Amino acid sequence: MTEESKTKPNITVLGIGNILLTDEGFGIRVVEKLQERYEFPDNVLLVDGGVLGINLLGVLADAQHLVVVDAVKNKQPPGTLYRLEKDELPERILLKNSLHQTDFLETLTLCQAIDKVPQTTVVLGVEPEDILTLSVEMTPTVAARLDDMMDLVIQELNQLGVTCRERST
Repeated sequence: MTEESKTKPNITVLGIGNILLTDEGFGIRVVEKLQERYEFPDNVLLVDGGVLGINLLGVLADAQHLVVVDAVKNKQPPGTLYRLEKDELPERILLKNSLHQTDFLETLTLCQAIDKVPQTTVVLGVEPEDILTLSVEMTPTVAARLDDMMDLVIQELNQLGVTCRERST
């Protein structure tokens, strides 16, 4: 680790969801595409959080800034993109769209108990069309928003002072 990377904040981009349930795997698919397309500095960690819940405690506790990508039901047209932070987080997650979101909130609460809460937490979400059908393929409506969501993640990272480079093909 270089001296410069020691002074930069730890930033985690966490994709959560279940890739076996159609649009529910959106967050993980975004993280996969980001890893394929971009190179990130050492202080940025991209994590496929799946449905790990409490097992993500170490990852969340190490993050100074946390960007979570997930499918978020908010009664809007499928494919609608969201950016939620601060007071919006508990309100949205209290609706318990899925079990992993409940586990995620409980894990953030445990971070408070050990005094290791990220300085900032932002949830970037997409309104899913189908989270019940057993399929590794997302619906076309939601799949079409992958690049837009990647752009939102890159914007969040830019606001945190991170510059990433596109990988050469």
